[in-house]
Amino acid sequence: MTPPPNTRPLIIAIDGPSASGKGTLAKRLADHFGLPHLDTGLLYRAVGWLAERTGKAPAEIAASLQSSDIDNPELKTDDAGQAGSKVAAIPEVRANLLKFQKDFAYRRSGAVLDGRDIGTVICPDAPVKLFVTATLESRAERRYRELRERGADTIKTRVLAEMAERDRRDSERAAAPLKAAPDAYLLDTSDMDADAAFAAALAFMARKGFRTAGR
Repeated sequence: MTPPPNTRPLIIAIDGPSASGKGTLAKRLADHFGLPHLDTGLLYRAVGWLAERTGKAPAEIAASLQSSDIDNPELKTDDAGQAGSKVAAIPEVRANLLKFQKDFAYRRSGAVLDGRDIGTVICPDAPVKLFVTATLESRAERRYRELRERGADTIKTRVLAEMAERDRRDSERAAAPLKAAPDAYLLDTSDMDADAAFAAALAFMARKGFRTAGR
């Protein structure tokens, strides 16, 4: 017999493409429910970033990756994001990072993880699954504004093209492609701000039996 949702560790699996708002939503849900949060994209960014700078094989780096390796502000750059997307297509890299992610997720307290294969591969039995998406144009606009605020010199057409290419790479890769789990709640944030997305996610979770912070 499956225990009721409010008696099991709360694992919130959030997937979606870049700039959809999943990271911001994941942090807010983690704060609200008092759960640890892991941005799994940072793992792949760290592997790609280190591979480019050390010359080591990405799979080798992934096998020995430490928590301290993802505490690097350079991983927030768009270049690191592109490097992470490339190594994420390597099956050996994904396999070597699997234990890191599962160990984080399946702790007694529960956890919030966001990425591209959390609900399909890492935590297929998570009681809460969200697939956060938005139109390519709205996501590119968000990323463009974010980069400009950081002082980056870029143009919208370049951001749009790079994001379209990353979407294609993430969705078409053979190893754990980006896709929504069959039982995931689809949250389209194209016309939502962060507060509206958070409210929609909480309403969905309330229907699942998770109504207040700490359950």
